[in-house]
Amino acid sequence: MNLAELQDVAYKGGMPKFVGKQLAEWIYAKGAESFDEMVNISKKNKQWLADNYIIGRELPVKSSKSTDGTVKYLFSAGNGRHIESVYIPDHDRATLCVSSQVGCKMNCYFCATGKLGFKANLTAADIMNQILSIPPRPTKGMAPMNPLTNVVFMGMGEPLDNFGAVERAIEILTAPWGLAWSPKRITVSTVGKLPQLKELLDRTQVHVAISVHTADIAQRESMMPAQKAFPISSVMKCLAGYDFSHQRRLSLEYIMWRGVNDDIAHADMLVKLIGDIECRVNLIRFHAIPGVDLYPASEERMLMFRNYLNQKGITATIRASRGEDIAAACGMLAAKS
Repeated sequence: MNLAELQDVAYKGGMPKFVGKQLAEWIYAKGAESFDEMVNISKKNKQWLADNYIIGRELPVKSSKSTDGTVKYLFSAGNGRHIESVYIPDHDRATLCVSSQVGCKMNCYFCATGKLGFKANLTAADIMNQILSIPPRPTKGMAPMNPLTNVVFMGMGEPLDNFGAVERAIEILTAPWGLAWSPKRITVSTVGKLPQLKELLDRTQVHVAISVHTADIAQRESMMPAQKAFPISSVMKCLAGYDFSHQRRLSLEYIMWRGVNDDIAHADMLVKLIGDIECRVNLIRFHAIPGVDLYPASEERMLMFRNYLNQKGITATIRASRGEDIAAACGMLAAKS
């Protein structure tokens, strides 16, 4: 719930309006898991709240830790369904990769989540639970020691295919009554689903990452069915109308496959696609999944590709691969418990 809805809860229970703000503080800022923890709300009002509402927090069902420190969490999504989140520590940064759907409609050829098909949209509560319920747990009566510095919507699902819930989660993360984060701590990844991409750009200030993977249109259409509905040329035209030269960042995601999209001709197509749009290109190692006859590009090819883009004035980096040994790396999430 947002602040207005929490205030409405207080009103329904015959409580002053300010109790709604207290509820927001306890649930979001302090991470309360029960109404009993809310010491500045009367016993009678806490009982009424407990009789009519639940906090809605659920701990992960299971976790797996990688040799590189990455942790994958399995969460229940109701009706026997599950989703995964990935915690990625990196020096002074700690990023949580969250899911927005059970499965995915986009059916990208190279993605394990896409192989599941679409099962369900997550609610804003399901999304926030991933963020609020990962360890370490707080000491009773103290504010939670949430270790996160960043959240990326790059887990299971296409975030803009569940835009309402994702937007609400962003509101809770950034609102003064919520977690009060800067929107620059949040990145939303998408295949380029229009018109929701424009809504995200207009209504939030979060960073945006576009899954490009190849600038060869026929090739992209064969591997990413979303290309037919949302052509990458239309996506780039939309992005060209926004300023990414200051604090807000645009990233283009590019998985590299051996002998498929890892040569200079493909690099040149990507340069032409970008034009003069301010962005960063993240080159990503492919992580093999069952039933997909694609192979990772060589280190030499990735370096060549990166250097070519840099020479053309485009900032390109090779993303460090994390959590592959626990099937937590890019494209591997399938919630197989």
